[in-house]
Amino acid sequence: MEPTTGPAAPARLRTTPSWLLTQTAAHAARLVAGALDALDARGYHYRLLAALDELGPASQAELGRRCGIDRSDVVAVLNELAAKDLVRRAPDPADRRRNVVTLTTAGRRELRRMADTLDRVQDTLLAPLSPTDRGELTRLLTTLLDHHSGR
Repeated sequence: MEPTTGPAAPARLRTTPSWLLTQTAAHAARLVAGALDALDARGYHYRLLAALDELGPASQAELGRRCGIDRSDVVAVLNELAAKDLVRRAPDPADRRRNVVTLTTAGRRELRRMADTLDRVQDTLLAPLSPTDRGELTRLLTTLLDHHSGR
């Protein structure tokens, strides 16, 4: 869906925050997907690698909860990441029924490459905003998300 902007969009829409958020989110998703696609990666890859880097080794179920990814999707994405040697799965010594997932050195390198790419996407998306406005937008969006997710 292409964003509807300018005089084509009725004023009633252009002044409705939910509509503006939806249009901006759709545009942001296209930018992110295109940039990650150029790296042969997807958003789920970045989310799982970032969680492992920031929070350390975790079970597959923990990763799904941390990243908001369905359990069956976590398994499929981890299979893709493991095939590229970006993560390693090993039985949990405390509970052999579950696997613990660890970020590899190659995974850390790939995460940096993806993060650099996503930083450029943020710059493209937020180009018309000053650094102060970018910080304020991030603060406001965080407030909304925290409120609506019960944090």
